[in-house]
Amino acid sequence: MNIEQFYPLFLQADRVTIDSRKIARNDLFFAFSGENFNAATLAEKAIDDGVLAVIVEQSEFENKDKNIFYVPSTLEFLQQLAMYHRDQLSIPIIGLTGSNGKTTTKELIHAVLSEKFNVQYTSGNLNNHIGVPLTILSIKPEHEMAVIEMGANHQKEIEFLCTISRPDFGYITNFGKAHLEGFGGFEGVIKGKSELYDYLKINHRTIIVNENDPIQAEKTENYSPKISFGKEGADYNFEPFSEEHFVGLMYNGVKAVSKLTGEYNFTNLCAAASLGLHFGIGFEKIKHAIEQYTPTNMRSQVVKKGDRTLVLDTYNANPSSMIASLNNFVTFEGSKTIIIGDMLELGVESEKEHQSILKLAQELSFDQIITVGKHFKAVNLSNLAFENTAALTEYLKQHAISSENILLKGSRGVALEKIIDFI
Repeated sequence: MNIEQFYPLFLQADRVTIDSRKIARNDLFFAFSGENFNAATLAEKAIDDGVLAVIVEQSEFENKDKNIFYVPSTLEFLQQLAMYHRDQLSIPIIGLTGSNGKTTTKELIHAVLSEKFNVQYTSGNLNNHIGVPLTILSIKPEHEMAVIEMGANHQKEIEFLCTISRPDFGYITNFGKAHLEGFGGFEGVIKGKSELYDYLKINHRTIIVNENDPIQAEKTENYSPKISFGKEGADYNFEPFSEEHFVGLMYNGVKAVSKLTGEYNFTNLCAAASLGLHFGIGFEKIKHAIEQYTPTNMRSQVVKKGDRTLVLDTYNANPSSMIASLNNFVTFEGSKTIIIGDMLELGVESEKEHQSILKLAQELSFDQIITVGKHFKAVNLSNLAFENTAALTEYLKQHAISSENILLKGSRGVALEKIIDFI
């Protein structure tokens, strides 16, 4: 089975899936195999349940009469099919990466552009070597543009994802201390994320630039075409402001306030607004999109629980985002407790970075500092250092937090959201 032969069948399908638990009629099912489970064993049942075709990587499961096709690698075939589909697309594709704020920025860009266009975009956090192909393959004839989030934790990953998505526009949210272990330090982060710039420059595509970010400004200096914001002389200039805990931006005297907390989200708003203006969307519609967007993904999310305010930022954490979150949270009025979880994938820098964050938290004089995870426990000698969320849950059952404001910030692997019901 080759891509050209298979492509007409793909066009007949409603969608492509790799999750055997969520297959539906007229899907294309890619049966991945792993150490503990081989989805190819479900191929016949999937066909009986109405799936249009199944791709397997063990020849003994092939049954061409039933549209069960063998390929040497389901992953490589998925990626090649996505590349072939990308070749057929003529719509603008916006690619973005960065250390912090990727998903929030992606959702803001989608919200703004959807005021005028039918926009497809990365679902959830499907931003890796599997998720990007799935997103490309979800682009249908009715879509007028797409926003593709690209994540990475080592060199050459963004370069590869660019060969699949082939973005026409690209934005790097920032360069921070994330995935230091895989990238080989902060300089490695800059090099790895900048692979998006490399692709865009080689192919003469448009770069979106925050001119207030010295790394972005330096790496795109004298480059054209680009869309810029942030400094005098940039294509677009926005002024920051805040209402209560929420960040907003002002353009030509018109204010748009989001439901996001943290001044670090200002540049995310600016990127979305700049793209909206570039594509001919009036600021009143951009304002509407920004003000209607409600974060529900535990990223910079403010929720009320009784008479207390919770800030949920539990999807990701690294030293850069942790510093920003703590400095934002200290501005809240009233008593404040922070519950901070381990920052993962920091390699040899881990102990130093956890010590630094704990020191900052102590200097900011929060009413209560609670840490979760073995990395923080190794440097936090107080009795409020917990090995995991289960241990903290048992503590909270006996000791209620009395603060008016509570911040939950930690890496995905720590799963701090599990304690919300016990606060």
